[in-house]
Amino acid sequence: MERNFKERLAEVEAFVFDVDGVMTDGSIMPLPDGDFLRRYNAKDGYALSYAIKHGYKVCIISGGFGSLLASRMQRLGVKHIYTNCMDKIKAIHEFAESEGVNLENTIYVGDDIPDLECMRLVGIPVCPADAASEIIEASCYVSQFGGGKGCVRDIVEQVLRAHGTWALDSMGTISDNSVASR
Repeated sequence: MERNFKERLAEVEAFVFDVDGVMTDGSIMPLPDGDFLRRYNAKDGYALSYAIKHGYKVCIISGGFGSLLASRMQRLGVKHIYTNCMDKIKAIHEFAESEGVNLENTIYVGDDIPDLECMRLVGIPVCPADAASEIIEASCYVSQFGGGKGCVRDIVEQVLRAHGTWALDSMGTISDNSVASR
């Protein structure tokens, strides 16, 4: 019998996120230098940083690119950042191998067709409320929140609550390189 999202929460050891449409509402504003402005949700960023601070493995795999995107993820403490990525399967395998992560116990959060293969590869595929219908069908959990509107916080908080590590302290964003090992 296949277990549902709530039953799998305590097994989660890693998170993999797409960016545009997951951490943002999908809107981008091109800049003259070729970079893009994206609007992020502060609560999503806090939850992501908090998870990293508590030793969870996090990876960003996005077809999007730009120095502002990479800079944002680095400030949150994400070490595995694949941008302008056209081979998401290769990237997720590299991440899993480098961190010793079991993909069966990994959450992948995607919102559109380029995420579908990775979602089929992991044990816990999830998505924001406003994901493409194919992604919703492939997900074992659909957040009540849309991309860039709290879905990352929703998913991360549920996992950390299941592990008993949510809101234990007031740790915020990564300000140093010390990360608890998990």
